[in-house]
Amino acid sequence: MKESTDILIIGAGPIGLACGIEAQKAGYSHVIVDKGCLVNSIYNYPQNMTFFSTSDRLEIGDIPFISHNPKPTRAEALEYFRRVATSKQLNTRLYENVESVEKLGEAQFRIVTSKKEYQAKAIIIATGFYDLPYLLNIPGEELPKVKHYYDEPHPYFDMNVAVVGAANSSVDVALETFRKGAKEVTMVIREPEINPRVKYWVRPDIENRIKEGSIKAYFNSSITRITEKAIEIKTPEGEITIPNDFVLAMTGYQPDFKFLESIGVNIGDDPFKTPAYDDKTMETNVPNVYLAGVICGGLKTNIWFIENSRVHAEMILKDLSNKLT
Repeated sequence: MKESTDILIIGAGPIGLACGIEAQKAGYSHVIVDKGCLVNSIYNYPQNMTFFSTSDRLEIGDIPFISHNPKPTRAEALEYFRRVATSKQLNTRLYENVESVEKLGEAQFRIVTSKKEYQAKAIIIATGFYDLPYLLNIPGEELPKVKHYYDEPHPYFDMNVAVVGAANSSVDVALETFRKGAKEVTMVIREPEINPRVKYWVRPDIENRIKEGSIKAYFNSSITRITEKAIEIKTPEGEITIPNDFVLAMTGYQPDFKFLESIGVNIGDDPFKTPAYDDKTMETNVPNVYLAGVICGGLKTNIWFIENSRVHAEMILKDLSNKLT
């Protein structure tokens, strides 16, 4: 059965929810579709994660976010966004994957999901980038011991752990698994040093642990093969093999460019593959298709956050109010 709505929002993260709230305020019907759970990216953060931002900077829909800590935790954020969705009675459709989008004519789209078919006058894409990890593309990456998402340190107690990468997430994972009893923690890093953008209060910690030998680090190196009990590493001194139980590949994530292109959104030929959109209205080159949130940065995923992209929802609905009747 087909369902009609004024605005279909793809992505039930904080910015997708903010777009739904603004649609309500403007008097338009909306549906928020997500292939995962509510705020799926936040749900997939490590269980004991703390946000860099204070709670007020994460607020949407004029609903106060009260935290018991100077900076909110993952659990507090999940509770807050559940409360937002409930109190605003947002029309969310979770665990529903968008399979195709077809433009039927001016201001008319047909959207087919894994559960239903919709017809909408406008589409807002607020899918973020957390669902598609960068792969190592090496033999053995398909083994269950290889993880591209990190949850908590307990499963790695008394295990030989390899952490791939040298940015914030990699450093946090290496330090936490080391302190929670991993037998041996090894970092495999393509670059010659720890990423300069690592949090300033954490960088001395990881550098000192490496210097004292508590955490082993191979710089200018890469894993070339993963087996059930070991990993092979290419280093400046040659190939080595070390015992291994788990590989935590904290290699980062990327937007779903293929999905954007399937709708007709132009992807830039710049190094960051920036999608085409008007920075005053957030409208793409496809009329009535808008981008909101992290996805606007393409591969440059460190310029848009909840804090500075909440305004996208207001910008989009301001533009749509001149189009939708």
